[in-house]
Amino acid sequence: MAQLEKFKVSSSPHITDDAGVDRIMLDVIIALIPATVAGTLLFGFYALLLVIVSVAACVLFEYSYDLLAKKMNSVWDLSAVVTGLLLGLNLPPRAPLYIPVIGAAFAIIIVKMLFGGIGKNFANPAIAGRIFLMLAFMRSMTMYIEPLDYSGGFFPAFFNFNAYDGAASATPLDGWSGSLLPLFIGNTGGCIGETSALALLLGGVYLLARRVISFEIPLIIIAVVAAFTLIFTGSVSAVPVAVLSGGLLLGAIFMATDYATTPNTARGAIIYALIVGAFTAIVRQYSDYPEGMSFAILLGNLCVPLIDKYIYPKNFGYRKERADGNRS
Repeated sequence: MAQLEKFKVSSSPHITDDAGVDRIMLDVIIALIPATVAGTLLFGFYALLLVIVSVAACVLFEYSYDLLAKKMNSVWDLSAVVTGLLLGLNLPPRAPLYIPVIGAAFAIIIVKMLFGGIGKNFANPAIAGRIFLMLAFMRSMTMYIEPLDYSGGFFPAFFNFNAYDGAASATPLDGWSGSLLPLFIGNTGGCIGETSALALLLGGVYLLARRVISFEIPLIIIAVVAAFTLIFTGSVSAVPVAVLSGGLLLGAIFMATDYATTPNTARGAIIYALIVGAFTAIVRQYSDYPEGMSFAILLGNLCVPLIDKYIYPKNFGYRKERADGNRS
């Protein structure tokens, strides 16, 4: 009997890992450092200040919510820091400082905490926060600037808070000709953390090496966007521009792979990635918005419960009930 008690019978999963939420979030933070550094060097100190304000606001709102609700404080799992980083990196480099505060309030309180906190949110909080800001503050959310010109000296350019053109869109999605190198290293207009494909890929490689994410979802999203771009434009040269520009890499690597808002099965993940990739390309091609990644991820998040309902594997020993009430 003593020998038999050593065997524990339980439902899956039977193989566990010691990776806690805080360790996973720390890995995501580390993976976002290259994009944060690139965005700071490309757009100056004010861009870094926006990211810092975004992170601080997310942490403060989550801490305050738990304090008022008399719950165990969850800021130590670092998920609020990740949300703040992603929200900040999705902002234009010269957005007013109140923008990340409002976005953080919506992302943390409305999307995350009111639904029960991490793991219970219906959508990625940073994505939902960015979409809310896009709809509420269109002009502020499209104040893109060109990367800084350091020819007149590092410090005058780096600490220049006022340089912006206020254009409706300065992203390469509106058309790009010439070398792809500026798109790869980030020497172009756009949001703080989305322009440098090199920095984002470095972060993605780190997450893959740490097994925080798997390659399937990002790869399928990027491949679908590339395929649709080729179909829509009929131009092979438009494909690398579509992949390297806009928020595709930032979204596919860091936000579309959020554990809480992605399907629980491999087949479900493929369907989810196909939806996100296709909708991204469609919004880019046919809507008035310069970028469709955020809307596509939100749509994919909303489809996850339905995907899990029909793709989720049946329990062992499950028998389908017939119309007469018997089980076949």
